[in-house]
Amino acid sequence: MTAEPRVLSGRYRIDEPIGRGGMASVYRGYDLTLGRAVAIKILDRELADDNAFRTRFRLEAQAASRMAHPTIVRVYDAGEDTSTDADGRVRPVPFIVMELVHGALLKDIIAEGPVPVTDAVRYVDGILEALEYSHRAGVVHRDIKPGNVMVTGAGQVKVMDFGIARAVSDSSSTVAETTAILGTAAYFSPEQAKGEPVDARADLYSAGVVLYELLAGRPPFRGESPVAVAYQHVSEAPVAPSEIHEGVPRALDAVALRALAKDPFQRYQDAASFREALDATVDGRSPSKRQVGALTSELYGPNPRQAAETARSLRQLSTDTTMKRTQSGPPVAWIWAGVGVLTVLLISVLFWVLSINPDDRVPSTARIVPDVSGMTYDRANEELLEAEMRAIRVDEQNPDVPEGIVIRTDPAEGTSVNPNQEIRVFVSLGQELATVPPLEGLGRDAAAAALEGAGLELGSVTQRNDPALTAGTVISADQTDGASVPVGTVVNLVVASGKVTINDVRGYTVEAAQRELEELELEVVTQEDTSCAGSSPPTVSTQSLAPGDVPIHSTITLVYCSGT
Repeated sequence: MTAEPRVLSGRYRIDEPIGRGGMASVYRGYDLTLGRAVAIKILDRELADDNAFRTRFRLEAQAASRMAHPTIVRVYDAGEDTSTDADGRVRPVPFIVMELVHGALLKDIIAEGPVPVTDAVRYVDGILEALEYSHRAGVVHRDIKPGNVMVTGAGQVKVMDFGIARAVSDSSSTVAETTAILGTAAYFSPEQAKGEPVDARADLYSAGVVLYELLAGRPPFRGESPVAVAYQHVSEAPVAPSEIHEGVPRALDAVALRALAKDPFQRYQDAASFREALDATVDGRSPSKRQVGALTSELYGPNPRQAAETARSLRQLSTDTTMKRTQSGPPVAWIWAGVGVLTVLLISVLFWVLSINPDDRVPSTARIVPDVSGMTYDRANEELLEAEMRAIRVDEQNPDVPEGIVIRTDPAEGTSVNPNQEIRVFVSLGQELATVPPLEGLGRDAAAAALEGAGLELGSVTQRNDPALTAGTVISADQTDGASVPVGTVVNLVVASGKVTINDVRGYTVEAAQRELEELELEVVTQEDTSCAGSSPPTVSTQSLAPGDVPIHSTITLVYCSGT
């Protein structure tokens, strides 16, 4: 006997597993409410036990759910269920419900062997199209890699896990922890590897790594550990893809090298520019090998090989006895006098430098503001008191930081201040919430106005037949009256169509037909037809309204035969 399939939140049935990642498992599922197949991602237990991460994960999933684009895997819903361990402990089970995509992961396509250049360009163009849309929406992916890209059977690119990397990185205290959660560091931008703040250009760098791997058959940097790979992202220059795979056009060398610039300001500044550069390679415009070398020097510094050749040339010139002087040199006495003066100067400077006694200690009259961001206010207050400072709490709305957590201080961390100085501690009030107003029974326009007044948005409006309600009257909403939800939440409505559906009642007995139609609150009139032979009991021969939708409270005439 097989176990009953699990159902999350009374709505989403979990079927067989279809994938496994560094932080979650993915299952094929079924939405019992809407009757459609979905993919369900369930977080690993370690992440699910972290309250701060669950909050961040929910907010980021809500942001991702607002993005609707053909190149982005849709996020339909996010929620939290519970499970009970064998010891009776109840654990949270956060999950997200996504579009079920039929296709293959890009990393599996790469693993199968060389990817044709035209396909490589098409795949990366699809990734950039998704990034162009998400960046306009203010969402940075942070984890673009072949494992997060699907290719459907029709060749459509679908990027997934938008916003989830943000939830991970904001809940991890070190780069090492973030790397452990997100997986390989092969696609990190230099600023991510250094733990610095990132923007949309970090996604473009990662897309450049994917382009490089598709062209060359391997990532630009490889190492024995994530730390070793991260170091190369920060400090080493990549080899042009065509030097690894001869079939790569030099035009794509230039595009890949530009995308992999260490300095974000030297990369493409937006996904649209990156796409334009890719499109230009299709037109056959190709730089020379010398131009590619010049670009490498511009982006990553002088070519080490060229520097070695220059040094070799200088050594040859200095030892060439065939070279003859064409001008007379200065008098020997002048030369020795100059050498003597320089020697005295160098000795004086050296003595001065050595006599300096560096002192990195903070003066006894100063204090350094500690870093308390990410702490609760109480913990931050304790840290500041220990540092002989006084905390002044300032509350502020911040959708990106969980409620009760310190955002920043003023003066900022690392600033030197006087003992007992007041430090303003900015504490997040979390996501601004709104209360869902009563909507049932209102007209559509009145409901829209009520939602707008509450700071919410009107979503889809679905019509449903109801014999008692006039057209446009709200029957139900997908948010409960009085519930607290984030400001800007989309509320979907079901409204009355103002119609009812009637059946073809010809052949029904008059009594049965009349009963059915009156249940729909229609006005029923019966009429005898003496021109045709009647039956017992009498049956309906014709009806004045055709089967289908008719306005509510309509009058319908039923004719029955009564002749002999």
